[in-house]
Amino acid sequence: MIGRLNHVAIAVPDLEAAAASYRDTLGAKVNPPQDEPEHGVTVVFIELPNTKIELLHPLGENSPIKGFLEKNPAGGIHHICYEVDDIIAARDRLRAAGARVLGDGEPKIGAHGKPVLFLHPKDFQGTLVELEQA
Repeated sequence: MIGRLNHVAIAVPDLEAAAASYRDTLGAKVNPPQDEPEHGVTVVFIELPNTKIELLHPLGENSPIKGFLEKNPAGGIHHICYEVDDIIAARDRLRAAGARVLGDGEPKIGAHGKPVLFLHPKDFQGTLVELEQA
């Protein structure tokens, strides 16, 4: 059901410093920040030959990343994202298997302009999983 790894998301307390580390120290291609108000985050994508790294920073007081950074002040891996061919079919299959889809279960448009869903970390070995329509 899942396809390729789309990205690994890392929550960071200082978006500019984190982007500089990837750009200046590792020599990666770093895209400009983009605000995602519906998700409460500002993101920076780091492009790699085989996937992406998504740096996440809180946008607004109700950001889900804010709580993560309060528990992990230095930041850390927040979630992994896999592509799926049909997000609705994937959601229905996962629910039938007992997996919990977060929120209202309806896909939202993510940072790449495609529908996304998040799956409860307790169902995936403590890892928050994002699914993105391929």
